[in-house]
Amino acid sequence: MTKTIFITGASRGFGKIWAEAFLKRGDKVAATVRNLDTLNDLKAQYGDALLPIKLDVTDRAASFAAVQQAKEYFGQIDVLINNAGYGLFGAIEEATEQEARDQIEANVFGLLWVTQAAIPIMRAQKHGHIIQVSSVLGVATLPVLGLYNASKWAVEGLSESLASEVKDFGLNVTLVEPNGFSTDWAGASATHSEPIDAYDQVKANFQAGLTDESFGDPEATSDAILKLVDSTNPPLRLFLGKVALPWVKQVYSDRLATWEEWSEVSTLAHGI
Repeated sequence: MTKTIFITGASRGFGKIWAEAFLKRGDKVAATVRNLDTLNDLKAQYGDALLPIKLDVTDRAASFAAVQQAKEYFGQIDVLINNAGYGLFGAIEEATEQEARDQIEANVFGLLWVTQAAIPIMRAQKHGHIIQVSSVLGVATLPVLGLYNASKWAVEGLSESLASEVKDFGLNVTLVEPNGFSTDWAGASATHSEPIDAYDQVKANFQAGLTDESFGDPEATSDAILKLVDSTNPPLRLFLGKVALPWVKQVYSDRLATWEEWSEVSTLAHGI
């Protein structure tokens, strides 16, 4: 059955790869970008099946207008994929106030505005699937990406609560948790704080821990996303890549061991 997909951040990387995968199999796609020219190739190939929309997701009113435009153009929105966002590289101490605010505005509030705009449409339809592109760094952390980690942890909490709120409306919510992939997320799409020399070794250790095998092929994610949107019982979380799940299992094993070690202190703190 043909689906109508609304996807943000579709100019490159996952967003464009997935938009093309949907179009190729016959779905309809509303794709938001900051520069409409980045979708000229797909528009020429797929015509009216693609609705390009210029959007800065941090603009709440514009986000609502974009979602409504897609609804009026296609008649419905079956799947929302909140993919827009970027990474801020730098130690916590290095981040300026503006850098920190911009990171949260894009990755958290941008996602929130588009989600809020889509829910009433999906609720009226009595069906819909909201897919939030989080990160393995939304459940585990790395140094030098603290503000990005914080933004994705916020997305995790928001979306898990959302899932329980909209379940009875016939809506599903999934958090997609990619490990590293060979996109330009860490390149042209990223921003970098002004460095402080004291963190040079931390950054060197971070870089040393990255290997070619740490990064997956972004094109290989398309089948997983297609299977996800076609599922009648989609998971709340879906890891992408071979690194993410083993790493998170180790992280949670360590956390549980520590929590158990301190469980007596925790219980005594209850007071009764």
